[in-house]
Amino acid sequence: MKVLFVSSEVFPLMKTGGLADVSGSLPAALSALGHDVRILMPAYPEAVAAAETSAELSLRQAGSHLTLLSTRLPGTAVPLLLLDAPASFGRLGNPYLAPNGAPWPDNAERFALLARVAVDLTQDRLGLGWKPDVVHCNDWQTGLIPPLLSDEPNRPAVVFTVHNLAYQGLFPHDTFQRLALPPRLWRMEALEFYGQLSFIKGGLVFADRINTVSPSYAEEIQTPEFGCGLDGLLRSRRSCLSGILNGIDDVAWNPATDPYLPATYGPDTLERKRANRTALRQRFGMPDDPDVAVMGLVGRMVEQKGIDLLIDILDDLLHLPIQLVVLGNGNKEFECSFERAAAACPERIAATIGYDEPLAHLIEAGAEIFLMPSRFEPCGLNQLYSQRYGTVPIVRKVGGLADTVEDATPERIAAGQASGIVFEPAKPAFLLEAVYRALALYREPEVWRTICKCGMGKDFSWRKSASQYVELYREALADLNAGRSVAGPRCAA
Repeated sequence: MKVLFVSSEVFPLMKTGGLADVSGSLPAALSALGHDVRILMPAYPEAVAAAETSAELSLRQAGSHLTLLSTRLPGTAVPLLLLDAPASFGRLGNPYLAPNGAPWPDNAERFALLARVAVDLTQDRLGLGWKPDVVHCNDWQTGLIPPLLSDEPNRPAVVFTVHNLAYQGLFPHDTFQRLALPPRLWRMEALEFYGQLSFIKGGLVFADRINTVSPSYAEEIQTPEFGCGLDGLLRSRRSCLSGILNGIDDVAWNPATDPYLPATYGPDTLERKRANRTALRQRFGMPDDPDVAVMGLVGRMVEQKGIDLLIDILDDLLHLPIQLVVLGNGNKEFECSFERAAAACPERIAATIGYDEPLAHLIEAGAEIFLMPSRFEPCGLNQLYSQRYGTVPIVRKVGGLADTVEDATPERIAAGQASGIVFEPAKPAFLLEAVYRALALYREPEVWRTICKCGMGKDFSWRKSASQYVELYREALADLNAGRSVAGPRCAA
């Protein structure tokens, strides 16, 4: 199949979260299965700097002169098209937020432009001599592609992936008018959402197939608790909705070959993991005490990730044989809480605000326990990295965390099937109880080794997930070829 993969961020060209990791790995995995995949993303300055541009294609869109930069996704043979529109995307830093932390005021215009260029690509109006069978859209930034394609008589099949339903691309009604979108789209059954323009509804209503990044999250978003006001729409399209677990880049995240580690290791050489713990402690000037467990956390410091739950138990952790190493950024109040705690007790708590790829790898390898107490988690990647690195994750039973971590109950431990610690209510006391459980198991070296090796033995590569996406594409094509309705839900509820 020929697949156009559209994303607002792609690793290693631009990354703010898991969307970039998926967009950098899944197309390569699909290409390895023999499919003709091409990626379209904005030409942010960082993306242009990281890519080797080989050709330029000039085009006109809505009266503006634009350029497509044609290159390859670094480290792969996957063709990459960068939409070079300096007025829209020629900005350094976060692709969605201005330096003051607020969304760019023209985000709707920027990603509407991306959508219109994507539609032109699918119709071969840009002279590439290539028309996709399937266009794969990702998150709200690509949400206008499916409704705009619904006007095209020879459109491709459309798959829309929800990476995080909490981010919806909501704008005032006058934005809808300013974008000159077809008037028929301003209705509750299309893009109107409580008087606002909703980009994400474009994908949810008009795509042939919708998927999320884990089976549990696909079920959760059909409920009022996790549906963000869209649960009714999602329930009406449940026969088109599925969940496919994200994979990981098992070359970049491999403790046996990781170039960022002082000591590489595998399931049969777990004792070498201790050298990474020592290196992690030395980096932050922490005592190298064999009786103290190192806990790590890498991620966005936002309420979704349950960071407030951890902050609420910091004082309790100081009474336990634990050292805590934190890496991330986000909510300024959360950042300050960790910085204050680290300043007050540097031998027990270390905090690095920002993101540091080598340090992220060292934390995954050097910690014994990894914290991921998310309130909701569409899939999550760090719990996958942790298990691959023999670092036992503590997770909440939600979304992709529930799908990928097996709780260390006595029965699962005996069967060699336990890979982490799972708790359920999103309350500090339950997180603390999970830490107690982890420490009790850590004091039993053979049991702990069994749990570590269980996680390390799992296959979290993209190979299985990519095959599931191929099947999803085939289902979307079958719907399209069966002549189901051009607009509105295409599957029977």
